[in-house]
Amino acid sequence: MSAITIDFWTGLLDTENAHYEQYWCVLDLSEKTQAEKFSNNLLHQRYVAAHGQLRTVLAHYVPQSAARINIQKTDLGKPYFADYPEIAFNLSHSDDHIAVAVAKNCQLGVDIEHCKQRSSLADLVQKCFSAEEAAYWQQLPEDQKTREFYQFWTRKEAFVKATGLGISLGLSECVINPVYPQQFLAVPARCGLASIWHSRDIDVGQGLCAALVADKAIAAVNIKGDFQTFNL
Repeated sequence: MSAITIDFWTGLLDTENAHYEQYWCVLDLSEKTQAEKFSNNLLHQRYVAAHGQLRTVLAHYVPQSAARINIQKTDLGKPYFADYPEIAFNLSHSDDHIAVAVAKNCQLGVDIEHCKQRSSLADLVQKCFSAEEAAYWQQLPEDQKTREFYQFWTRKEAFVKATGLGISLGLSECVINPVYPQQFLAVPARCGLASIWHSRDIDVGQGLCAALVADKAIAAVNIKGDFQTFNL
């Protein structure tokens, strides 16, 4: 099976009022309907910006404008490129940061998270980590536990997003090798062999974690330019 190259785009969500109308105009009806469900204005603006910026990125891969890109969803809600099914993409955003991954002929997931201090980390580890992952996390020095928790979390989230099956798949059943985190020790049976899945951590700066997951070996990751260098 051939290895793939993934383009990884990251930056700040552009929620400036001056750009809001531009992003709003490129969204399709379903995206606008979803955006209008947010009663919180900041969450509404972030949704519009995230999906507008996603469309801006995708327009660099196909001969279509951002507004004409046909994004559909599977029955379980995973978005896909209806007119160019060979192009895989995935979107994640956390607070004011966004990440988009783009590759070809694969199942692809991305997740980005702010590494926030939480008193419930140990409980989440017991609930969402496998026995192997939990044992590794528990022996870490206290000053490493928060970041390592989020690094495991982003890998797991990227995996369930890549499968298109969502978090109900069971995060504890997706087992990442703590020693070689680009490898999976186990995945749910309906996701195929663990050996076909590969993870890659991405350095996105202090206080953030990000990961990519694909069902093919990852030969390279191209870190692309800032979202805001592109025009709609």
